[in-house]
Amino acid sequence: MSKITNQLNKQLENNINENIIKDIASKKWFNGYEIADDVRMLRDELLELHVGRGDVVLVCLPNTAAYPVITQAIWEVGAVMHPIAATTPERELQEELNEHDYVASIVGEELVNVVLDDRIAIVTALHLQTYSLLHIIRDRNLMGHDASIPDEDDLALVMNTSGTTGKPKRVGLTHRLLLNGVEHDIESHQMTAADTTMVVMPMFHINAQAVSILATRLSGGKLVIAQKFSASQFWNQIRDNEVTWVSVVPTIINILLINQKANESYRNDIKLRFVRCSSFALPLDKLTAFQTRFHTQILEGYGMTETASQCTINPFNAPKVGSAGKAFKTDVAIMNDGEIVKTNNQIGEIVVRGDHVINDYLDPHPEAFENGWFLTGDIGYFDEDGYLFVKGRKKDIINRGGEKVAPAQVENSLSQLNFIKEVSVIGTPDTLYGEAVTAVVISQGLQSEDLERQKIIAHAKATLAKYEQPTRIFFVNDYPRNATGKVVRLKLREQVMSTLVGRVG
Repeated sequence: MSKITNQLNKQLENNINENIIKDIASKKWFNGYEIADDVRMLRDELLELHVGRGDVVLVCLPNTAAYPVITQAIWEVGAVMHPIAATTPERELQEELNEHDYVASIVGEELVNVVLDDRIAIVTALHLQTYSLLHIIRDRNLMGHDASIPDEDDLALVMNTSGTTGKPKRVGLTHRLLLNGVEHDIESHQMTAADTTMVVMPMFHINAQAVSILATRLSGGKLVIAQKFSASQFWNQIRDNEVTWVSVVPTIINILLINQKANESYRNDIKLRFVRCSSFALPLDKLTAFQTRFHTQILEGYGMTETASQCTINPFNAPKVGSAGKAFKTDVAIMNDGEIVKTNNQIGEIVVRGDHVINDYLDPHPEAFENGWFLTGDIGYFDEDGYLFVKGRKKDIINRGGEKVAPAQVENSLSQLNFIKEVSVIGTPDTLYGEAVTAVVISQGLQSEDLERQKIIAHAKATLAKYEQPTRIFFVNDYPRNATGKVVRLKLREQVMSTLVGRVG
């Protein structure tokens, strides 16, 4: 067994009669014996189907207590798990299956026919305690391998990047990379066996897989698994299950602040140590409002799929608002034109390296690596105290007449307006300046668009440099998003450009 799989088994052995995982949807806790029994049953079935070392197994399920079971069983036969969104469109799912060799797929009953799609396959139905009817579809056109103990450098997880600017890349994470990343998470988040983590992020994402599930299990804590985030139920779930920390994204923070049922259900009798928030920096007013209203600390950090979770984190005792914190067990630097920047407050591309960072993608992308560094594609800078500030994606930078505009800078400013629910800033073609700074707003809908547009313009003039101020403003009901809820800026830009005529603000 790999070290991480051994530790997962020890957690179950140490908690044979203790409740360690709860599935909120079924309102049921599972103890170590029940989880171990499900792992054994699934592992034995994989062995029977000749799924073994190096074979990739596609998993397409909603958040469920069966996910940790599936992960562990797959690893115990030496196979590799590739989780994808349960909401993946049928056509996209079939394209994924056709493009890559999946020896087996694990799905719910509703997707069996979609996965089969005229394939010659063995379909096995399993009744697990953590999932009432699970289906394993074994593709008979693929040989499969004998089960054997995986090495530390064997693949454990295949994950798709978020793909907000193009086709997602396939990231391969080894047992070693995962274990290193998870151990760093445990230390930086001060996790112990006394912690209970609630999972609301999708389980096909590195945030849930590494930061929440694996780190909690290896630290001996308990897991409470929600099928999805619910603003109206969030605080009741935190209270009823004595949750001590939860990992979210800024969108969830914003929703909890404005959702009436969430605010009504909150009471100051919870055991929450902190809320971990990543993806992009929260504006100062939103972070302050959340901490004040809900009496808990927000811990902001920076990481990605390619790093098996985090690279930086704000220290508990010295957080700096607006920053992604300090580097933790990771080399993090700023690079310009292939050279590492030595001075503070100089913006450039964020690059990382460390014992939890990939050296290559599964599909070749040599442009993403330089002199041992992984080029993140994000831009930012370090201040004089060593705190990292992330300003946005390199590809998202708007070139307005030679001036470079970081969308995150403009978004942070405009989001201070209380009538704005969400705002995304993109560049659209401009005959005079090359690109126009374009604000795409989801409003609370409490006043007219004309009035809100005037307020946005006035606020921008008061808080932003002239070249950063939006010259075009659009109002929409929602954005095109990927499976994790992130805005797909490329599609948003196409959407805006298709309606640009006659709608310029």
